[in-house]
Amino acid sequence: MSPLPLRADFNAQTTRSAAKRSKDGPQARRLLALAAIYDGATRTEAAKIGGVGVQIVRDWVMKFNALGPDGLFDRKAPGQPSRLADEHRQALAAVIESGPIPAIHGVVRWRIIDLCQWLYEEFTITVSKQTLSRELRGMGYRKLSARPRHHAQAESAIENFKKLSPPELRKLRRTRASIQPT
Repeated sequence: MSPLPLRADFNAQTTRSAAKRSKDGPQARRLLALAAIYDGATRTEAAKIGGVGVQIVRDWVMKFNALGPDGLFDRKAPGQPSRLADEHRQALAAVIESGPIPAIHGVVRWRIIDLCQWLYEEFTITVSKQTLSRELRGMGYRKLSARPRHHAQAESAIENFKKLSPPELRKLRRTRASIQPT
């Protein structure tokens, strides 16, 4: 079986010049190994130049033929697909936005571990805390949470318990001082 031919629009000279311009060391090493093949070296010799096996050189040739020098950059591995589908994310967002009901959910604010448990109970999906944290960040949520609030809290009662700012406090003291009899 004959080896895969390299692209015809490159040669040893252009491949070496691309390696010289490259700021990425591994890409330059791969380009130099391919330049040796353009010069007539065997794939085994190119593998020695690149410090890899012959099968890896074949993979480089396939990537180079498909994408040119850019195909020889290291790319991030795709990883495992997400366990959460869009319907799961929508349900999760709805639960987060509505907040927990202490009598039903047993918590006053959502923690990531509580949401992991909720996902398991609702959809029988097991997700780690780290994975759910990454998913929530991707959905636009942060770990910061508002202070827990009772679901039957009166908004008008909050104003009576707020602390006054220093200028308002000074004004209040002056008013009280002028009212008090001497």
